Amino acid sequence: MKATKELIQEHEGIEIMLRVLLALAGKFENNEKIVFEHTGGILDFLRTFVDSCHHGKEEEFLLPALQAAGFTRYEPPLGDVLREHEQGRILMSRFKDGLEKYKAGDRTSAAGISRTISAYVSLLTRHIARENAVLFPLADDRLEAVHDDELVEAFARLERERIGVGKHEEFYALLERLRDAYLV
Repeated sequence: MKATKELIQEHEGIEIMLRVLLALAGKFENNEKIVFEHTGGILDFLRTFVDSCHHGKEEEFLLPALQAAGFTRYEPPLGDVLREHEQGRILMSRFKDGLEKYKAGDRTSAAGISRTISAYVSLLTRHIARENAVLFPLADDRLEAVHDDELVEAFARLERERIGVGKHEEFYALLERLRDAYLV
């Protein structure tokens, strides 16, 4: 299916960001210089690319299509996906709050930021593995080609309307810059 392939490709980008986040957590732990321009881009990526766009595609289109195919929304595996999305939002909010305190001069918030990043990375790593190994194969098996075409179009519409034309590519350029800054 093209729809699940698109989501898997987005997972690959998200996994790069998770590695960047772990490197950033190390900077907080070691009291190293933090580049706030980077943290702003990271937050934008997490809020817009991961949550609004990627999770939006799953919650608004893929999961309802699976419900129509007989799966129950609040039981595994769909319920697990939804709970993990919500847990990710909570951790993202904690990360944002911690960064605001840190920027305001509260260096004691560094340890909390590092713990929050670690929890977020752990959650999303498990989440991505579950979706790639369980949810997407179910979708590939249960949804017909006509549904796939509808999903692909709905995904494209969500990207245009929610994040804007060209923003997806901007996020991938950001990933490249952050990879060069943190992972090389």
